[in-house]
Amino acid sequence: MQQAQAQGLPPATTGDITPEPVREGIDLIVNGERFRHTGDPLMPLLWYLRDVLRLTGTKLGDAHGEDGYDLVLVNGKAVSAIKRPMAKLVGARVTTVEGLAHADGSLHPLQQAFIDEDAIGCGYCTPGWLIAGIDLLTRKPKPTDEDIDKLPNRCRCGVQTRVRRAIKRAAGVKA
Repeated sequence: MQQAQAQGLPPATTGDITPEPVREGIDLIVNGERFRHTGDPLMPLLWYLRDVLRLTGTKLGDAHGEDGYDLVLVNGKAVSAIKRPMAKLVGARVTTVEGLAHADGSLHPLQQAFIDEDAIGCGYCTPGWLIAGIDLLTRKPKPTDEDIDKLPNRCRCGVQTRVRRAIKRAAGVKA
């Protein structure tokens, strides 16, 4: 004991050490990594992503998730992160805009198409457009203008025409 103190180590304890039990929580996978949310199960996914995980690509537009700024992929489908409480995400796979690029750093084809078509205005709506576009391309590999125009996204910068071209470029369809 004196030797431990001389080395600056805390004294050894006597008795049994009882580990704390694993905290109950909501397990989910975000961008390929496992996480456990142990807070309020009614917390919206948007706040968990932005405030807890510091993934700030997903944006808040209106509080009702009607503008497409807060879209993420949950089990491969685009959903509003402000409308989705953590309690409904047990075992879910969530992909945010930060998780779209490949492990080697290469961009998702739609990300590259957005760059190629200069489909970025101020950039606030871009993450939502990317998520909505990927969801659309998964459902309809060769989308029409009408399909793209039905996406829930809003843009105040006026890049909708370039977004349409980018989605079609990623689909291999001539715009």
